[in-house]
Amino acid sequence: MTASKIVAAAASGVGGAGLDVDEVFSTFLYDGNDNGSGSDETQIINNGLDLSNEGGLVWIKQRNSGGNDAHFLYDTERGANKYLRTNSTGAEGTQSTGQSSFNNNGFTLTGGLNNSTSKDYVSWSFRKAPKFFDIVTYTGTGSAQNISHNLGSVPGMIMVKLTSGSDGWHVYHRKSNGGSSPEDWYLVLNDTGAATDSASIWNDTAPTDSVFTVGTNGGVNGNGDTYVAYLFAHNNNDGEFGPDSDQDIIKCGSYSGSSGDINVNLGFEPQWLLIKEASSTNQEWFLVDTMRAFEVAPFHDNGSQWLEPSSNNAETGSGQYQRVGITSTGFFITGNNYGWGRNGETYIYMAIRRGPLAALDDATKVFDVNAYTSTGSSGGNKQTTGFPVDLSLIGARESGSSWIHGVVTRLTGGDRYVATNSSSAEAANTAGTGINLDDMTGFDFNGAPFNNDGSMYNLNWKRAPGFCDVVAYTGNNSQHNENHSLGVVPEMIWTKSRNNSYRWGFYHKDIGVGAASGSNGTGLRFDTNAGLNAGGDSPLYQHPTATHFQPMGTQNQNHTYLAYLFATVAGVSKVGSFSESGSDVNVDCGFSNGARFVLIKRYDDSGNWHVFDTARGIVSGNDPAMFLDTTDSEQSSDYIDPLSSGFTVNASAWANGTYIFYAVA
Repeated sequence: MTASKIVAAAASGVGGAGLDVDEVFSTFLYDGNDNGSGSDETQIINNGLDLSNEGGLVWIKQRNSGGNDAHFLYDTERGANKYLRTNSTGAEGTQSTGQSSFNNNGFTLTGGLNNSTSKDYVSWSFRKAPKFFDIVTYTGTGSAQNISHNLGSVPGMIMVKLTSGSDGWHVYHRKSNGGSSPEDWYLVLNDTGAATDSASIWNDTAPTDSVFTVGTNGGVNGNGDTYVAYLFAHNNNDGEFGPDSDQDIIKCGSYSGSSGDINVNLGFEPQWLLIKEASSTNQEWFLVDTMRAFEVAPFHDNGSQWLEPSSNNAETGSGQYQRVGITSTGFFITGNNYGWGRNGETYIYMAIRRGPLAALDDATKVFDVNAYTSTGSSGGNKQTTGFPVDLSLIGARESGSSWIHGVVTRLTGGDRYVATNSSSAEAANTAGTGINLDDMTGFDFNGAPFNNDGSMYNLNWKRAPGFCDVVAYTGNNSQHNENHSLGVVPEMIWTKSRNNSYRWGFYHKDIGVGAASGSNGTGLRFDTNAGLNAGGDSPLYQHPTATHFQPMGTQNQNHTYLAYLFATVAGVSKVGSFSESGSDVNVDCGFSNGARFVLIKRYDDSGNWHVFDTARGIVSGNDPAMFLDTTDSEQSSDYIDPLSSGFTVNASAWANGTYIFYAVA
């Protein structure tokens, strides 16, 4: 009997006329489950893409070993059991095990190929869609010919592979020679060589929005031979994606290496990036994505993890190559970086935007709460959330100086945290092992301080439009704007210096600016129970906008920072305030089934940062409360009660005063 394992990603809500990023592209991580016993275990990858009806490409690579573990490519034009390898000149292969079908929400694997037990895999899936991706198969003639396509725009990059015989992967890129007559040049995906000038590949003819041209070279147009071409778009303010059909999601461009840091502005935050040095030889193609680790500076330990389409090497992120990082508007390369940004060299790239773009309609797709008892063993606590976690607040329910409430983010790799009950700089988890976030449905604990023996809790967010965003930035001691991807005006912002012991910064829309000492700040900080006008090194802010926020004061020195941005989404989350004057208060958040998480802080006087969640209990009676500003053990009192539209504040547990809150349904 065939064993079956289904791995599913949380589907994103889709609205409006335009396709969402998450409808046309997916990075999906999975563990193999075939043990070689001959039973041909099946694994169904539910990544949310309709490949069976719309068509597309699946690209799979084993992550944790090299050897014969090549890059395998399958597409709907050639059939599910036909594969090509980007690190090989070999002809199309046919397999009895491996990818066995394309589905309306992903694909299926059967047997051991790309599905071996104890092996980790990454899959990248591209769904056919105008102005994003297309697949064409054709037969060569030996004479220059035009090949029709349905990309609906001029291709930014084309990969052509001979399927009936052995030859290299010939690549057209709109910037292959720095943008000067790119149709005269080609690169080879399975090779480390520079761009080469040859009329025999593209016939020195630029592609159009309906055809591309192949010359007389047997690698692209041998008489009677068969070929496949993968076409990728380049959006230049003409993309038709997102709820209003007006967003760009893919860019094919170039940059010049430099002795200083290089910042590439895409106009969006990428989730997938392919880079190749085009002007000199002996340089690999490099591929990074946010699911495996595409991080922000300063880097720690392994940094951003890359794979090489031109080789079968295992993934790595160490050494001189690791200095590629992500920003809210693109990516950056550290100066004179061998392989990524050497001074004077030309580099090409293809970048795909992080999604989703559509409005959020279901809190369970982006937020989860857990209470658990830690075992203290490495990898001993698997936390299931149902979605990839971008931000997690984890804490101990017991007391002690070693127990902290720590914030872990995907952008810093999961091996670092900042504590809410401390002004200390970012710290490493034990042995740098931290939390393994490269999981589609949760994460694993691999070391202290979040995997000690004892009772723990965690709150988990996925970044989504209007709901939550995370930004890493570097202060500069002068007033400036920091871009964000929240898509709306942030209503609450937490900031913390990563490399300095400055206190936490905090902004809330109902306190606003100018409410504390100084002209532009609140004075609230996670690491103290003090109210407004706390003095000292309180952070300062100007009012944020839908595109940027403006850190000031101690949140804008010459240090590195993390900012966490939140806003109200109807029926999903609520940022607000209430006043307590001796009577119970029903706080209407617009929810239909009550709040699963509530954060409350008094701001006109001192008062702890109270955290409540349904995993530990929000009940009609005593509720367990954690205080983010202390190392105290969990407290119990009848603080709040359930309310279908939000929560009820019980007057007996709260002093009269004004309070801010943040709640998630």
